[in-house]
Amino acid sequence: MFDVETYLQRIGCAGETGVDLETLAKLQKRHLMAIPYNSLAYELRDAVNVVDLDEDDVFVTSIAEGNGGACYHLNRLFHRLLTELGYDVTPLAGSTAEGRETFGTEVEHMFNLVGVDGGDWLVDVGYPGPTYVEPLPVSLAVQTQYGSQFRLVEQESGYALQRRGAVTRWSVVYTFTTQPRQWSDWKELEDNFRALVGDTTRTDTQETLCGRASRTARSSCGSAGT
Repeated sequence: MFDVETYLQRIGCAGETGVDLETLAKLQKRHLMAIPYNSLAYELRDAVNVVDLDEDDVFVTSIAEGNGGACYHLNRLFHRLLTELGYDVTPLAGSTAEGRETFGTEVEHMFNLVGVDGGDWLVDVGYPGPTYVEPLPVSLAVQTQYGSQFRLVEQESGYALQRRGAVTRWSVVYTFTTQPRQWSDWKELEDNFRALVGDTTRTDTQETLCGRASRTARSSCGSAGT
């Protein structure tokens, strides 16, 4: 059963109920350190319910038991936590980079937009690769976090979030718009999952991805499939 107190304790933020940017940053970073992105937290056949996600059931597996999950598990639960704490939270959808010129569907990724302290901030606790570990302002200015630089580049429709490490070039993390989303908008992703489960000719039906933040960075690992 979803429980705010249990959630805060599990991520090391017991009693952190303030509604301000400082608290939000602490919640996001501690969440990323405590709860991993873990594509194997659920069997693929059990992970296809994106739209009608049972938040109480997922809370037990992903948060209370610390197993983590995918973006639509973690960012949806974090959306509920922030909402119950009193934050102004809007779900957003993104298209993740799958190669230099290749992107997934426009609803492949789920994360949140939070309005607090007079600004709008991107908040993401469900991305498997290197990314921002504290709220990122919706601004075209370059932002630096723990040795990595981030920037938003305006596109014809929305933005591209780009990251540059200490010895790397700018690369796209995902593209997105600030269009408010409903959970039902992820029906396309759910349908894709169901098709994957139903394809009996595939042997690589579940990609292994995991990621967790440390105090100074975010690391990830993965394999082609299981």
